[in-house]
Amino acid sequence: MTAAGAVPDAAAAPRALEVDPLLDDPATRIVVCCGAGGVGKTTTAAALGLRAAERGRRVVVLTIDPARRLAQSMGIEELDNTPRRVPGVEDGAGGELHAMMLDMKRTFDEIVEAHADPERARAILANPFYQSLSAGFAGTQEYMAMEKLGQLRSRDEWDLIVVDTPPSRSALDFLDAPKRLGSFLDGRLIRTLTAPAKAGGRAGMKFLNVGLSVMTGTLGKLLGGQLLRDVQTFVAAMDTMFGGFRTRADATYRLLQAPGTAFLVVAAPERDALREAAYFVERLAAEDMPLEGLVLNRVHGSGAAGLSAERALAAAEKLGGARMAAPDGGQTPVGDPAVTSPESHAYEPTTETPRDDAELAAGLLRLHAERMRVIDRERRTRDRFTALHPEVPVTEVPAFAADVHDLTTLRAVGAHLASPPRGR
Repeated sequence: MTAAGAVPDAAAAPRALEVDPLLDDPATRIVVCCGAGGVGKTTTAAALGLRAAERGRRVVVLTIDPARRLAQSMGIEELDNTPRRVPGVEDGAGGELHAMMLDMKRTFDEIVEAHADPERARAILANPFYQSLSAGFAGTQEYMAMEKLGQLRSRDEWDLIVVDTPPSRSALDFLDAPKRLGSFLDGRLIRTLTAPAKAGGRAGMKFLNVGLSVMTGTLGKLLGGQLLRDVQTFVAAMDTMFGGFRTRADATYRLLQAPGTAFLVVAAPERDALREAAYFVERLAAEDMPLEGLVLNRVHGSGAAGLSAERALAAAEKLGGARMAAPDGGQTPVGDPAVTSPESHAYEPTTETPRDDAELAAGLLRLHAERMRVIDRERRTRDRFTALHPEVPVTEVPAFAADVHDLTTLRAVGAHLASPPRGR
């Protein structure tokens, strides 16, 4: 047995995540890419969507990334709250790819317009409290992402919806936001503010003072002196819609738990990112969410993995020592071979070797040694995760030399997603 938290000496390669069978399965209707910020969720979601579309499915990718990288990589000038077809997708298998970027406020407006008569909708949309709530209330972005997911799924227009979740400080935000916002809008805090109009007289004044003291502490700076009037007007106009927020939040939560939904946790091969991924894996399991596997993104590799960091550094030192000892400034033989070509492992410096060539070879060896140390650190970090979560399949995407910026590079990412992890 191994000590708690230790990685077994002969850590087995992680179980491979089979991406293509997941994308090809007609029962798979929603794929949710989640994880910490900055780990490549948007690129992963786009690459999955493209691969699924070129394998014959009608796909829409919903991104929440405001940097608009997805639009640029798909050759679209701009994404908005309406799905737009992506040009250049190979459609020989009959698939299509659409993409959209969540407009949080517009999605909230659409909810109001769909669930209120025109006059009441105009009153709500013009209300200052509503405008602040829809533009920046904590959790609104996550909630609206799930609202939009529910809208897309109900239309039944696409075979597959790929969701790029919002970047969050905590892995809990994405799962908690629908319930949190629904509870806020349907909770006692808001209901307290409607009590004065309903109670009247002294009782009404008492409730008024309570509501004012509670709300001004948290939202007064945001809305100023019109706080109470704006909130009460908002609540009166939204009164019939409160139950709808809770109902849709519950429906969305059940949709995420249902067969046909698959969660992919995306992480970088770094300690903090994999710690966040492990936390998300555990939370998904606790909430009975269908976890499909882990995408380990930006993994470093080497075409000369057989040359260890120690041997590379030893060879670099020998080259440096030989150059220093040569009276003519060249290189002298050193006896044991010093490897400068990882493929041949048979280079021996001689007096004919120019000084510049030896220095270049030594520098390359040191760079290789550093790369092998990075690879080893990433492997140990990955193995620590898989030892703690052996039930989670893994696929790896290598670190690309340049940014993913077009359909060609997105296809390359998709190909790596569908390949088994290397036994590094």
